[in-house]
This record gives sequence, structure tokens and C-alpha cells, in this order.
Amino acid sequence: MLDLYPFAAPFIRLLDPEAGHRLAIGALKRGLVPVCNRFEDSILGISLWGREFPNPVGTAAGFDKNAEVVDAIHRLGFGFAEIGTVTPRPQSGNPKPRLFRLLADQAVINRMGFNNDGLDVVLARLKAASRNGIVAINIGKNKDVDDAVADYVTGVTAAADLADLLILNVSSPNTPGLRALQKKSELGSLLQSVMTARNGRNVPMLVKVAPDLSDDELKDIAGTCLEVGIDGIVATNTTISRPEGLRDANAVQDGGLAGRPLFELSTRILHRLYELTDGKMPLVGVGGIASGADAYAKIRAGASLVQLYSAMVFAGPNLVNRINRDLAALLRRDGFANVKDAIGADHA
Repeated sequence: MLDLYPFAAPFIRLLDPEAGHRLAIGALKRGLVPVCNRFEDSILGISLWGREFPNPVGTAAGFDKNAEVVDAIHRLGFGFAEIGTVTPRPQSGNPKPRLFRLLADQAVINRMGFNNDGLDVVLARLKAASRNGIVAINIGKNKDVDDAVADYVTGVTAAADLADLLILNVSSPNTPGLRALQKKSELGSLLQSVMTARNGRNVPMLVKVAPDLSDDELKDIAGTCLEVGIDGIVATNTTISRPEGLRDANAVQDGGLAGRPLFELSTRILHRLYELTDGKMPLVGVGGIASGADAYAKIRAGASLVQLYSAMVFAGPNLVNRINRDLAALLRRDGFANVKDAIGADHA
């Protein structure tokens, strides 16, 4: 089937970026996005935490904040879908405009501020979905609360029976004070609390970290995660830094930068976390993935799974099938029988 996105993209880019995103979600909800040459290959299948992923490529948080298109994401060919970030109560997020395309840099800056419909509404939608694939729920805190741990406990308690994975977002730059939860003194207490809130239920929990961390901070995070027994780390969220060479006028906007300029930084953090955890903890690589070669680089750096979002702004939703096709070819080229055999290959 013909991929219509290259024809539609110039018109979508005439819209405000947030309006363009709502248009994309609406089209997916109504079945108006055709699946083009969906790619499947057993070399990409991977088993993690007792779950079977048909391929390691998922959507990152922020694309389907409110669980509106979970089934459509799976139909497109993604190996899993992540919804959220979801907070206990609905919130409108930061003032608009708050989402900016950097066309010249193949990047996006957002300062959304966890805008979402709240746990009750989002979980009700998830219950009504067909659930024909793996779903991760990204949990956050409401902006106006002082007791952040209580909000994460509320999220975990409510979502643990519905999620295939739970991801704790402590690294968004757009909620004041949130990134302080990555500090050793804060993170240990948070992780212990949510592990208790899981109450023996069989749902893996991961923590999503920032790319703007020092090596000492990474050591603290890796050590705390191993000590507490959290199930994995997602590396990374968006960056507050601005790499040299950005050309687009929107590069001056405040918020978290995602897309191509984040790839090198996020991959370096991923690589280091694999070293610090001695390959004992599954890692999810996020940041700047736009091709099969990018996904392969993340996997070789230590990722068991990878995620993307920003690249779809520029290449459309059928990008996932091109990535999976190219990833399978790269694995065979290098003599790997399965994607799991390539995890951390650059550390050998």
C-alpha cells in the first residue's frame, strides 16, 4: 500500500505542531492511516520480563498520552506501545505554544508539562482497547503536589493490573523539581515505595532518566536501581542542553530537545549505564532514533528495546517498518541469529 505521509506532510507542517499531532492521533483513531508493507521477522523477536515482544521497536511516551490509539500503534508494526505520561489527576499542562518543530535540525522541543486526562480516564480507555500487543504505562506526578512519592504510589497502585510495563518518569524537564527525584537520596526512597505499592503483582517497573547527568549521578542511579531491584532503566528523556550546530530558529525555545541532535548524547548515557549495571539490567534506548542503523547502534550500546517518537514527525508512522527491515538486515550482516545476541555487542 502506498505511504501517503510524504504527500500529507507539507500540509501538516502548515499547522501548529500540537494541532498537527492531534490530527495524527485523530487519523489513527479513525483508521485513516494505512499500514504500508508491515515487516515481521523472527530475528527481531525478544523475550523480556516474561513478555514476548515481536520486535524491539516501540513508541516513546508523549505520542499517545491518553491511550487513544494503542491498538492502532500495534497495527502499524510497533513491538510495543507506551502511553502517558499519566498523572493521578487530569492537568492541562503548560501554556501554549509548547511544542516546536526544528525542521532544519530534524528535532522537536517541547515544554508540554504532563498534559493528560488523568488516571481514571486513561485507564478506562485502556480497559476498552483490544490490547493486541504489549502496553507500557508511563507514570508521573501532578505539578501542584508536594508529596511526589504519593503520586507515583497512586499511579502504580492504579495501573499495575493493566500495564504490561510501568515506567516511572522522574526526568522530564518541564515539571519543576521533577528531576531532583533522580538524586540518590530521593530515588532510593521513591523506588522502595513503588516496589511496595506493586504489592507482588507481576508487572515490571522501569525508571526513565535524563541525558543531562554527570558520571557520578549515573553511578548513583545505577547503584540504587541494582540495590532496590528495579526491573530496568529507560535512557533517555529529552535534554535541556542545546548541542552546537543547531540551525533552526526554534532552537532558542525553552523545553526538552528531542530528535536527531539527542542521538549521540542519549546513546553515550545508555552505553555508560550498561557498563555501570554490568549488563545485568535491561535497558531501553530512546533519543534520536530515525533509522535501522540508529536502532542497531542503541542495541549494540546496551539497549534491549528501543523507542522513537520525534522521527515520526518528519518521516511518518510507517517509519517503524523501515527501521525493522533495516535492523533485521544489519543483524544478519553481522552474523547475529537474534536481536538479543547483539545487545551490548560494543562492550565485548
